[in-house]
Amino acid sequence: MWARRTAAFLATALVIALAAALYRHYYPLSPKLTLRAARFDQFDGWDGDHVAAALPAFLKSCAIVIARADSEPFDPVPKSSDFGTVGEWRPLCAEAATLSNSDATARTFFESHFMPVLAGNNGNPNGLFTGYFEIVLSGSRQREGPYQTPIYRPPPDPKAYTRAQIDDGALAGKGLELLWVDDPIGAYFLQIQGSGQVRLADGKTVRLGYDGGNGRPFVSIGRLLVERSEVPLKDMTMQTLRDWVASHGAAGKALMREDPSFVFFKEISGAGPYGSEKVVLTARRSLAVDRRFIPLGMPLWLDATERFTTGAIRQLVIAQDTGGAIKGPVRGDLYWGGGDAAGREAGAMNAVGHYSLLLPNAVAARALAAAHD
Repeated sequence: MWARRTAAFLATALVIALAAALYRHYYPLSPKLTLRAARFDQFDGWDGDHVAAALPAFLKSCAIVIARADSEPFDPVPKSSDFGTVGEWRPLCAEAATLSNSDATARTFFESHFMPVLAGNNGNPNGLFTGYFEIVLSGSRQREGPYQTPIYRPPPDPKAYTRAQIDDGALAGKGLELLWVDDPIGAYFLQIQGSGQVRLADGKTVRLGYDGGNGRPFVSIGRLLVERSEVPLKDMTMQTLRDWVASHGAAGKALMREDPSFVFFKEISGAGPYGSEKVVLTARRSLAVDRRFIPLGMPLWLDATERFTTGAIRQLVIAQDTGGAIKGPVRGDLYWGGGDAAGREAGAMNAVGHYSLLLPNAVAARALAAAHD
């Protein structure tokens, strides 16, 4: 899934539709990460969160970080602040690996060794938070019965055709069919997600990963429906989009064809899906961020309140992924896991909130001092 999240046309339709409408509201100026001191006792829900559930995700990121030299930066990509060196994080990763699966122990670990700093965009701590998931479809290795929609591996010239041309059979009969599924709408959403699973009739499950695209720009069909007043912005979720396509027959098929981008897949063995950090994502604990500002592997305290439904998400998460629509210093996409239930949660998530970076104490002191210079 790491390749999916790094490609601009592979964010979910919901994310694209909502982010396009809300971006100017949350990011009116040129985006700039700003930091200010925060405290654990200011965190709503900190004492009630299952903090230990984030430790496995943190340790996966640690494995990536400590493989580099001590003198290297924690993440070499972001230039927005000083996030410390590998050497400053290494002992914390080592201690985290010794902790028991106890929330009290995990809380003490973070409170003792980390200082929270509230992220902002030009001083504004509020941003948009959405969700994504791993789709699961039913399929077959042969075209038979209900399994009539092909999932393609890349052709020799992946950029030769648009979605409409491929839908009309441009790749048919070339031996490129990886699998066949029984849900053409689900196949489209598989491409939007960029990875997923297909359950075969014999009970086996095939995991699919992104293997390139046709190079055409992604067009959010959710945004098109909002612009055409077919669906109000406040009602646009992934499930709403899917229901609209399914209930509008030929018009639904035509709408999908308005997105010219097309994604190809390969089979992946072992666990998954993978985020941009090249670690397996953890449901409800892995967050996609804008890596220009927030380093991958960073523990974050997320506090976000749903905009169109009731509820709030207050929990420790780890930055482990990126996404084309995830832009700005305060912007996140929460991974909910795989399957229909995760899809419903992810598709409905549209929240406003903030996050605080948990930095090693000495690193936080430097970053805050620099912020006040």
